Amino acid sequence: MASSADLARRQSIALVAGENSGDLLGSRLLAGIRERLPEVRLHGIGGEHMMAQGFTSDWAMDKLTVRGLFEVIPRYREIKGIQNELRDRLLADRPDVFVGVDYPGFNLGLEEQLRKAGIPTMHFIGPQIWAWRGWRIKKIARAVSHMLVIFPFEENIYRNAGIPVTYVGHPLAEVIPMQPDLPAARARLGLAADRRVVAILPGSRMGELKHNGEGFLAAARLLRKRDPQLQFVAPMAGERQMAFFQEQIRQGGYEDLELKLISGQSHCAMEAADAVLVASGTASLEVALYKKPMVISYKVVWASYQIMRHMGYQPWIGLPNILAREFLVPELLQHDATPQALANAMWHQLEDHAHQQRLVRRFTDMHHALLRDTSRESANAVCEVLGARRK
Repeated sequence: MASSADLARRQSIALVAGENSGDLLGSRLLAGIRERLPEVRLHGIGGEHMMAQGFTSDWAMDKLTVRGLFEVIPRYREIKGIQNELRDRLLADRPDVFVGVDYPGFNLGLEEQLRKAGIPTMHFIGPQIWAWRGWRIKKIARAVSHMLVIFPFEENIYRNAGIPVTYVGHPLAEVIPMQPDLPAARARLGLAADRRVVAILPGSRMGELKHNGEGFLAAARLLRKRDPQLQFVAPMAGERQMAFFQEQIRQGGYEDLELKLISGQSHCAMEAADAVLVASGTASLEVALYKKPMVISYKVVWASYQIMRHMGYQPWIGLPNILAREFLVPELLQHDATPQALANAMWHQLEDHAHQQRLVRRFTDMHHALLRDTSRESANAVCEVLGARRK
């Protein structure tokens, strides 16, 4: 009988991640797969975290990274061309399984075509059909052989739609410590231990920086007027983001802020902070897992917002609030996200100590609910699909 290594030499798993959060999540899946199948070929599109697991990316991941309904239009032809070329390669190569890591606008269409051709397809992180675009469940049923979900309540949604599903927990719940070490994080970043710290996270995408950065900086200035001892730290996702944000600082005259810009290290910035001003997205969940008070904000181009606000099924957009089913922390969106409103909301997060303690309790419960061995659970599910195909 052939060993697992012998089988793996004849196996190929293709994956696509289209943004930084998917790259991190995909790397956790790949770590589990490598443990089970050390010789398997891993290829497709991904970032540096996936490539650290021996993954071969056939295109630079940032060619896919774009957000917003209207922001994608100028890039549509390029992205569609990548999707078509990748589809043709995969149809020729016939991987044993394809795994789309989040990025549903790209991956679901690709998965549907591959599944029609007889290639098993998996999707890691269910699209947020519970938040908006519920009609997508029909497309998912056509496109996905097996869904991997990261929130407990998602299992019943997919099971009721007849889609095989496995709850694998949220990988960030493993990465982030249950008990944050604030003094150590401040020491690593060179921040004063005896002064309050506000972390500013306007987003990892260039479009997010464009729409959120100026307002976040203006809010920081207002906060500094209330407490001149405040320190600010802002992690940037890459060199382009760093340069763009530095230009926003220069043009807005924010050089007087005691703002420490750092490359990456977003988790360290969250851990070091007393409170966080954060763009909506995965980062808001990361802040919750660090048990920090926060204000969630988001802006997109006007036309995108007009469409998106009519498609939502619930009153929350921030993941901590969605999981809690209530407004645990403020959400300030679009025209409501003025510098003064952001500063006022952040000041409350800094000053209300009873609120801070309540958040620690709720976010700790949330952390426990999301904690699984995600790498192992998701890899087991992929291996089960591989095994079923070989029978």
